[in-house]
Amino acid sequence: MRFQVLSIIHHSPHPLTGELPTAAERLAQVVDIGVSAEELGFDAYAVGERHAGPFLSSSPTVVLGALAARTSRIRLLTGVTVVAILDPVRVAEEYATLDQLSRGRVELVIGKGAEAGHFDLFGLDEARQWEYQAEKYELLRRLWREEGLDWEGEFRPPLKNVTTVPRPYAGPPRVWHGSATSLNSPELAAKHGDPLFTANAVQPRPAYAKLIRYYRERFEAYGHDPARAHVAAGSGGLLIAQSEGDAVRRYKELYEARVRQSFRPHLEGRAGYNTPFRTIEEAIADGPQLIGSPQQIIDKILGYHEVYGHDLQSVTVDGFGLSTAEQLEQLQWFAEEVAPAVRRAAPTRLWDAAP
Repeated sequence: MRFQVLSIIHHSPHPLTGELPTAAERLAQVVDIGVSAEELGFDAYAVGERHAGPFLSSSPTVVLGALAARTSRIRLLTGVTVVAILDPVRVAEEYATLDQLSRGRVELVIGKGAEAGHFDLFGLDEARQWEYQAEKYELLRRLWREEGLDWEGEFRPPLKNVTTVPRPYAGPPRVWHGSATSLNSPELAAKHGDPLFTANAVQPRPAYAKLIRYYRERFEAYGHDPARAHVAAGSGGLLIAQSEGDAVRRYKELYEARVRQSFRPHLEGRAGYNTPFRTIEEAIADGPQLIGSPQQIIDKILGYHEVYGHDLQSVTVDGFGLSTAEQLEQLQWFAEEVAPAVRRAAPTRLWDAAP
């Protein structure tokens, strides 16, 4: 198993104290945590992309560029790049630039995004999101693989003899497909022989397992080698304690306050938005959240691995309002007690070669 730290750069008041760091403080914290993740031996650090809601992640390339300048080994991912609302030419240029600056450490996770508001913001029809996604990703692939490209589609002006610059550092970066609720992303990933990144953040396990099964079936149906069907999984947040009882005592009020704060009534009933695990006890027992003792978290990740067969586990430590020191404590605890056990029990060939 490989391990990634993800931030979607929440920027909302602390659910208990109401304190809110400045944007500059919050962004600096994200970069500092990324640097520490490399020092602790994590394999990747990812920054999300949001254009609506209480987040500061509208420009992930800028944040990852700052992180690239302060690290040398850790892979830099997105989580996700909302390619459906973006111009593929700019995506090709910006991420190839980041790939050059980081010496080939960039990988994208593309998806439609988890905020319904960004389609209106960019003047796009949400009902056509999967059409945008398919066409724009097809163009991005070609821009990174071809020079002097001629292209014509529905959602942007035609291209004639176009070569985007810079070119990627050492060939096209790997692109994962973020998958949360729809079969469209697994289908697109399977078609192109790309890996799948399941959100594993809000819904019960069977919902994500269904998407992964479909992906693997379609991957093989398209004629790709099943050994290349890599899968990654997110989580609903990391809260480690000495024991389950200690986790409940320390984090119950915090966890449940954040659930109430993040509840979006206008999206009630839509899969993938509001967590059904409203209490910490429910989250520990059945949710994707990694809460409890180190052994409980080991067991939960390996339980997911039995169902998902995943190669990469993503964790998030900044979603509940923990201080920088508390986030670092969580990551160190995970790196020292959880990661080694899971790596031994679930080996993978993902990222065997250095970037």
